[in-house]
Amino acid sequence: MEVKKSITQKVAIPDDLSAKLAAQIVGIPALNAAIQARVDDPTLTITKIIEVILAGSIILNASDIHLEPEEGSAKLRIRLDGVLQDVMIFQPKSYQQLLSRIKLLSEMKLNVTDRPQDGRFSILVSGGAIEIRASILPAEYGESIVLRILNPKSLINLEDAGLRKDLYDTFLTQIARPNGMVIVTGPTGSGKTTTLYAFLKKIATSEIKIITIEDPIEYHLAGVSQTQVDPKKGYDFASGLRAIVRQDPDVILVGEIRDLETTDIALQAALTGHLVFSTLHTNDAAGTIARLVSLGAKPFNIGPAINMAIAQRLLRRVCPKCGILETPTAAELTKLKNGIGAALPDLEKKEVKTPKIDNSLKIPRSKGCDFCSKTGFRGRVGIYEAFLIDEEMQKYILDETSIAGLKEMAKKKGMLSMYQDGLIKVLQGVTTLDEVERVAEA
Repeated sequence: MEVKKSITQKVAIPDDLSAKLAAQIVGIPALNAAIQARVDDPTLTITKIIEVILAGSIILNASDIHLEPEEGSAKLRIRLDGVLQDVMIFQPKSYQQLLSRIKLLSEMKLNVTDRPQDGRFSILVSGGAIEIRASILPAEYGESIVLRILNPKSLINLEDAGLRKDLYDTFLTQIARPNGMVIVTGPTGSGKTTTLYAFLKKIATSEIKIITIEDPIEYHLAGVSQTQVDPKKGYDFASGLRAIVRQDPDVILVGEIRDLETTDIALQAALTGHLVFSTLHTNDAAGTIARLVSLGAKPFNIGPAINMAIAQRLLRRVCPKCGILETPTAAELTKLKNGIGAALPDLEKKEVKTPKIDNSLKIPRSKGCDFCSKTGFRGRVGIYEAFLIDEEMQKYILDETSIAGLKEMAKKKGMLSMYQDGLIKVLQGVTTLDEVERVAEA
């Protein structure tokens, strides 16, 4: 008897189609043309159209696919390097077919249209499986679809994170400590989880036990025990973390600190011989302490438990095909001098190489070409600020938790802001001044 193949949870992209699309799709206009050609072909099913949307988005290194219903049509957009880009417009009939197929793949209920639904499916390509996290939300003109592409190729090594040498050396020292907590902060989409995974990849050996608790597990790491929260079953970060501590781990990753119970357990784990990594939503590194206090944590626990607080954002890199170097304007030169000029001699001692800020300086400009989908940028790089909690900082945390005061103390101890880290990347020819100002505050 023939066994029926499942039509849910998997989309297999044939190798010949992948190769053909990889040669064809160099930017959004080419993706538009590839999808439109299949929409216009009456002999092709909606499955073939979805294959091209998914494969093309992966080829362009998109992080998300958005299908947004409007009055009389639906818009397809993809997020490239953190910025949404329009791809094409679908007619209502095609959109409804796409919606039904995605629901079927994700094991969502086809007849439910008035409440949110979440699901997952896999894309099978020659390089392996790529997970897709699907979210559907009722909107004014229909159900809005967002597909999050969890491509394992997005995982990076710490060496590829865009760290200055002094920060890289500091990070290496702190993640090699036997206990304490390292917290990475920033808004959604700032690369916090990617940084934590890079930490785990760096320290993972057969001699230590690493356990994570995440919501959800986005990427699978070899040699790491990963567990996923399930609030419907009463398995949240706090209960999961309590169980993890009983598993005798050396290193614990907590996907996000959201409440007092999780905060207290994580701090106690850090104080009792575990190395704990976690994320927190704050605007900058200094805001970490105030955020923990606002959750109800006691200052006398925070100082001794935390080793390092990090904040980060992601900047777009100037396109290597069309980016050019030009002499900065007088205003730009002033911004660079005021923003980072005084710190350059100290950075040079730390082996951070940058050109001098004078009339001979050239800085990047973005132009736009097919390779970068006319955006002028291709790929992203992190900018960071970080400070260590030493005895003096611990005493300050006990006395006062003002963000402004903590930031000033961290700066006196050598912390550069994310904006200043961005300016260094401008001087190094990685990104533009406009891009730094778009992402980080001076």
